[in-house]
Amino acid sequence: MSDNLPPPPPEQPQPSPWAPPATPPGKQQRTGLIVSLAVGGGLVVAGAMVALVYSLLDSVSDSIALPPARSDAPYSDPYGEEPYDEQPYGEDPVEGEPVEEEPEPVASGPAAERDVTITKCARDSLIGWQHADLTIVNGSRSPAGYVVFVEFLDAKGAVLTDGIATTDDLAPGASVKVKAQGVGEVPTGTTCRVKQVTRDPM
Repeated sequence: MSDNLPPPPPEQPQPSPWAPPATPPGKQQRTGLIVSLAVGGGLVVAGAMVALVYSLLDSVSDSIALPPARSDAPYSDPYGEEPYDEQPYGEDPVEGEPVEEEPEPVASGPAAERDVTITKCARDSLIGWQHADLTIVNGSRSPAGYVVFVEFLDAKGAVLTDGIATTDDLAPGASVKVKAQGVGEVPTGTTCRVKQVTRDPM
C-alpha cells in the first residue's frame, strides 16, 4: 500500500449564525435600480417646486412693480365730500333745525338725597363692623346711576367710619336695595347718616 495520500482540502470558514444571509446578485441589481429611481423622482419633484415658487414670485413682483394706471380725466376731488353743513363751534344753531336735548346734569344734594332711604343700620356682632341697608328710588325722568356716601357716627355724633353704595342704570321710578359697608370695628349704638348722594343720568 502506498502512503501517498492526497492532502486534505483546506478548511472552509463557517458562516456566523448572526451574520445576515448573503444577497443573491440579482437582488443587488434591483436595489440599485430602486435607489436610482427614487433619487431621480426626488430631483423631478424638487425641480417642479422650484419652478412653481419662481413663477409665483415673478407674478407677485410684477403686480407690485406696476404703478397704478393714471387717468386722463381732469383733476377732481377724489373723495366726493359733501359740503360742510355742521355749525362751527360756539355759534348758535340755524333756526328751524331740531336741537338735541342734553342729559340732565349730575344731581347731588337735597334733590338726589330724597331718592335714598336708610332702611336698616346694624352692627355685625362677630366683627363689630357697621353697615347700612338702603333703598334707592329714581325720582328723575331718565335712567340714572347713583353713588351714596354714608357716615357711621358714635353717640356724640363724631364720624367713626364711612361706606359707599352704588347702583347703575336705574330706570325712572324704579327702586333697588343696596348696602353701604363700613370698615373697622365700631362701638354698640353707632348710628348711620347719608352724607352725600350723586345721581348720574345714563
